[in-house]
Amino acid sequence: MRFKPRPFTRPVPFRCLYCLDCCRGRHVYLTLKDIERIARKGHDPQDFVTFSIEGDKIRFVLAIREWDLGCVFHDPETGKCRIHPVRPLICRIYPFMVSRKPLGVDGEKPLEYKGETLWLYYDESCPGINAEEPETMISPEEIAELGLEFEKELKETSLEDFARLINELEGERNAG
Repeated sequence: MRFKPRPFTRPVPFRCLYCLDCCRGRHVYLTLKDIERIARKGHDPQDFVTFSIEGDKIRFVLAIREWDLGCVFHDPETGKCRIHPVRPLICRIYPFMVSRKPLGVDGEKPLEYKGETLWLYYDESCPGINAEEPETMISPEEIAELGLEFEKELKETSLEDFARLINELEGERNAG
């Protein structure tokens, strides 16, 4: 299923129902901080980082399983994420989306947040939005904050810094 945007203008109740849609067939960008956080929990970046070239930029992307296009950290038996406490920032944002421009969806309106103009959406195909017995209420401000954090971290992620991180992790592994 692809993202079906609906304007996100007020808090919504949410509970993950482990439908698996967000963990399969998605292009998940990783920031250097994501990679470091996951690696420091004992996961080798060679097992979860792939690359994508976009114009003059190299992007780091979360690896997927070939047999079902699922995330390498998704447990197909339980439907749960094996790295949930350290999951990538973009995974913490989903099923929401932050945009710098309107998408042309009925009812959308900008959110002014920390001096930035943002448009927020949620995926109407996600069954966890407005679920019965929600785990939490998610506010537009929470998602705007995560979106700005992701944007900043992504800009600060480079091939040179990735190489430095890999060398640092190897040095720590060899010293330990």
